Amino acid sequence: MNYMTLEVPARSENESFVRVVIAAFAARLDPTLEEINEVKTAVSEAVTNSILHAYDDDQGLIKINAVVEEKKLWIEIRDTGKGIEDIAKAREPLYTDKPELERSGMGFTIMENFMDEVMIESSPGKGTVIKMLKVFDKVTESNH
Repeated sequence: MNYMTLEVPARSENESFVRVVIAAFAARLDPTLEEINEVKTAVSEAVTNSILHAYDDDQGLIKINAVVEEKKLWIEIRDTGKGIEDIAKAREPLYTDKPELERSGMGFTIMENFMDEVMIESSPGKGTVIKMLKVFDKVTESNH
């Protein structure tokens, strides 16, 4: 088992940094370009959610844990911000609690489409944990 932990301030300029770090960490699984882009996109959505929704004052931290085990990549994005009142509602496509930001409200939907599993744990006032799994040993098409 191989793992990494990263902690960054909840600022928009850190979103791309986290993407690159996770992509580099995942590279040891020999992913396809499509797989690595899916992981990077899902991580971007999770980190952006923490940046936009967890903290109002730009003072919070986002903690990222990743584990590689066999052909699996587990990623956990954790904040200690406001939390999510209604996780089921937050997972609905196009739902947003900040319509003034002109965001699509598709973050969780995108994560679910690009990762094999997405689990969300949240407590109002205590923060949110998003756990995602990507499996890299899928059967690929071959020319027979």
